[in-house]
Amino acid sequence: MAKGLDIGTMNIICAEKEGEDVVFMQQRNAFMNLDSSDLTKNMLDISKVLYIEEEKGISLLGEDAFKFATIFEKEARRPMSHGIISPREKEAIPIMKLIVERVLGQPRSKNEVLYISTPANPVDTDMDVLYHKKTMEALARGLNYDTHVIDEGLAVIYSELSDYNFTGIGISVGAGLTNVTLAYLGTPLMSFSIGRGGDWIDEQVSKSTGLPKEHVTHRKEQISKLSKQVKIGSPDGAITIYYNALVTYIVQNLNKRLAEITPPKVAFPVVVAGGSALPEGFFEMFEKNLRESKLRVEISKIKRARDPLYTVARGCLIAAKTQEEGKRRAGPSLTEQKVEGKTEKKKAQKKSK
Repeated sequence: MAKGLDIGTMNIICAEKEGEDVVFMQQRNAFMNLDSSDLTKNMLDISKVLYIEEEKGISLLGEDAFKFATIFEKEARRPMSHGIISPREKEAIPIMKLIVERVLGQPRSKNEVLYISTPANPVDTDMDVLYHKKTMEALARGLNYDTHVIDEGLAVIYSELSDYNFTGIGISVGAGLTNVTLAYLGTPLMSFSIGRGGDWIDEQVSKSTGLPKEHVTHRKEQISKLSKQVKIGSPDGAITIYYNALVTYIVQNLNKRLAEITPPKVAFPVVVAGGSALPEGFFEMFEKNLRESKLRVEISKIKRARDPLYTVARGCLIAAKTQEEGKRRAGPSLTEQKVEGKTEKKKAQKKSK
């Protein structure tokens, strides 16, 4: 059974098929340290909280870490920062390994295909994603999956643009980065990321209002609709201001990159996804900005992903199933056939003795 894994700064999400349905498993990509005691451990066990015990104490993992941080007015620590493994967190890789294991589970069959999302190289910051990409790939392979990587923007296109022959512009507005891919018939012509996403909004609102960043994040995630009119001096007003600034920045960078390539003379649909694209009003804000920007390519349609938070994971799953079906049609390779033949021969020889 193929699986898709979206490894995001804020959430880690696995997608797989169960019958005709696509099922998602999700954990917050966060952890928080607590002092260890028998009472604390008993309470956590009773509440079925995900944690690990270390020499220096207890580390809460996933959604529970974020909830406890909000309750105790502390900042949950994040294994990833700006879309990649955080160099400031020494525990980042072992923590992420545990969260990925919990979300992904063990393969159900030999050589089960897994596609994981990775960011494209950013165009506005001096940051290389290669180390993150190779580390996450090795982590998944260590769990015995046949692992492949796919850019987030392309995963959006796989998920949402099958009716357009996988031709279009996929945009994933995540927490750490915003990823953009332009593809023609499923082939990427341009992929890049920019160093702004939901975390950038939280940071700017926190600086402007003086509120702790965790409170801003929590408030932003509770907003069901962005205000059309800015409420002066309110956190919601500041969130709307910086959402608008983020959208403007995304569109500006998209236009700059389009000037550097020569795409086919076709009309491209645009689809927007990602956890930071969830609030009602965001899509309308994005669509208005995009239509007024006079892009260097013709746009046929601008659409919101059917389920923005889970779009990348679904796209990874589609890529994995396509790969798995291709392997099934091709049959075992010549090398595999030889290995299988040798194995059967050895068994026969042992049996005859």
